[in-house]
This record gives sequence, structure tokens and C-alpha cells, in this order.
Amino acid sequence: MKEQPRTRPVPLLFDPAVPEPETARFFGLDEITDAGELLHRATALADAFRYAADRAGTYQAIAAAELTDPRRFDRITYPELAERVGCTPAAAETLAERGRQILKGAAQREF
Repeated sequence: MKEQPRTRPVPLLFDPAVPEPETARFFGLDEITDAGELLHRATALADAFRYAADRAGTYQAIAAAELTDPRRFDRITYPELAERVGCTPAAAETLAERGRQILKGAAQREF
């Protein structure tokens, strides 16, 4: 059998028109009237955001470690990293070190 060539979807050149909501809603929480249900849904949402922030922080640390790696010819310094991240150079160094530990742990798990 002859393999069919893969086709790619046509890229959108514009966003489709979507009607704007009359009022801003925060994940539907403002529409919940039962306090118990509101607590349950708000807690679940807060947990999801915390998890997402933790994951993003992990990726941020990995990127910091890679960008400050002395083996890179284009490595950046801790003050440069601090400027990009919006923190002090000491905090940037700590962030990069955390990333190195994450990468070291990942490399050890591969063997």
C-alpha cells in the first residue's frame, strides 16, 4: 500500500469572531450560590493554579540552569538572568542551582 502524504491544516490568518461576554466571569465561581459548592470549586481551582505554578517554576529553574551553564559559549551571567527573571542575582543563582539539581536527578533516573 502506498502511504498517503500527510497534510497540514491551513493556518488561521485571523481569530474567528467570538461574542464578548456581558460581564467578566472568573471560572464560573461568581455564578455559584451554594457556599459549600463554591468552597469546593474555589479550592479545586486554587489547587490547580498552585500545581501549574509549581510546574512552571520547575521549567523556569531548568531553563535558568541551561542558560547559565558554563559549558555554553553563549551562557549568561547571574545578573543577566536576574534581569530577565526580575529578581536579585543571588536569587537567580539559587534558581539556576535548583535547575541543575532537577536536571541531575533526571539524568540519574535515565540510567
